[in-house]
Amino acid sequence: MSTALAPVQSSQRLVLVDALRGLAVLGILAMNIVGFAFHPTVYSDPTVAGGATGANLWTFLVAAIVFDGKMRGIFTLLFGAGVYLFTTRGEQRGGGSFVADIYYRRTLWLLLFGIAHAYLLWFGEILYPYALLGLVLYPFRHMSARSLIGLWAVQVVFMIAAGIFDAHDLTEKHDIALAAAPLRKAGKPLTEDQEKAVSAWEERVKHDKPDAAVLRKNTTLNTTGFVNSVKARIPVVLWWHSLTMYSPMQYDLFAMMLLGMAFIKTGVLTGERSSAFYWKMIAAGYGIGLPLTYAQLRLQVDGGFSILANAWAGAWYEPARIAVCLGHVALIVLVLRQSRLTALRRLLAAAGQMALTNYLMQSILCTLFFNVLGYHSQLQRYQIYYVVAAIWLAELAWSPIWLRYFRFGPFEWAWRSLTYWQRQPLRLQSVTFEPEVEPRRPLPAES
Repeated sequence: MSTALAPVQSSQRLVLVDALRGLAVLGILAMNIVGFAFHPTVYSDPTVAGGATGANLWTFLVAAIVFDGKMRGIFTLLFGAGVYLFTTRGEQRGGGSFVADIYYRRTLWLLLFGIAHAYLLWFGEILYPYALLGLVLYPFRHMSARSLIGLWAVQVVFMIAAGIFDAHDLTEKHDIALAAAPLRKAGKPLTEDQEKAVSAWEERVKHDKPDAAVLRKNTTLNTTGFVNSVKARIPVVLWWHSLTMYSPMQYDLFAMMLLGMAFIKTGVLTGERSSAFYWKMIAAGYGIGLPLTYAQLRLQVDGGFSILANAWAGAWYEPARIAVCLGHVALIVLVLRQSRLTALRRLLAAAGQMALTNYLMQSILCTLFFNVLGYHSQLQRYQIYYVVAAIWLAELAWSPIWLRYFRFGPFEWAWRSLTYWQRQPLRLQSVTFEPEVEPRRPLPAES
């Protein structure tokens, strides 16, 4: 194996990028926990289970504003940035065409990790769609930041249009099905369009508003052994993997990967821009995103989380969550680049350096708690965040301790060893840690 192509060393890591990744992987649990604890539909509809009033409603609202889609957005930005850094470093070291070989091998192993993770532990996992899109992402790495941002903007417009279209189409089906109901009751024949609309609406109701029998069956499957939990997971995984590839969800992920490439090229993610730049980004992100998020949530609450209320709220989900996500990025970078916050930055960077391990450990711990110990559907929505807090504390504690003695997290080590098809050294010869000051680097030349 060429020495040009080897895992990045600790001294070469971008600490601020790792810190961002650490915050993102912790924040992702704040939303994923809902899918571990309840039926999948509870994620966006608290009336299904877990409580939708009082502390439970406020928990849903706060999570929707702060975490929902935003942490995934940051994580996805960093995936795109990571693709650029990984390939560029290899090319700069003289890796040549072998960079593509290593990159695609790395991505295909991630694909297999994602499939195993999805079926064995967590239906909503993100590694599989990341890997699929990663197979497409490689040729975009040399585009200028301006072109990447342009492609991102086009996809955001498409997602907004798709959201509005879907909500309008669902409303149309609902209205047709409502008008056809008395005809069916009277035994009169329906037109082909009416039959299709009735069938589509009934299927949507069945999916979005599962009845008590469906919820009981789901809980039973999730708490009566590993084989049954996999059986419960299979149809959801098939739906989720189809959703991410054959719906606007694909553009959600791909758009943010492209933007991540643009942001790493221009120094946004490494804290190299002026404070004024980040303040403007915060003002724009929150100024656009928070009012849209408020309107979205107001519509859901006032509509009693009905199917149509949720659909029309979802029509503006993408612009709202992307804008707030970008506000989060700017605020986090602005805060964490402060020299007096070195200890916090290093702590989060350790969690980010072990992001794959921490992400998979969240699934393992949640599976043990909710499935093996039987707490699935046993807690109220606000109570599951006690579990979140416990896992956050554990991951913030074990990450720096592990990295005092080892080069990589255990899953990162396995991934790298498989990628390079050579067992990587794991134990450190001497105790080292990340540098306290973010290394500066010249901005890449733009074409």
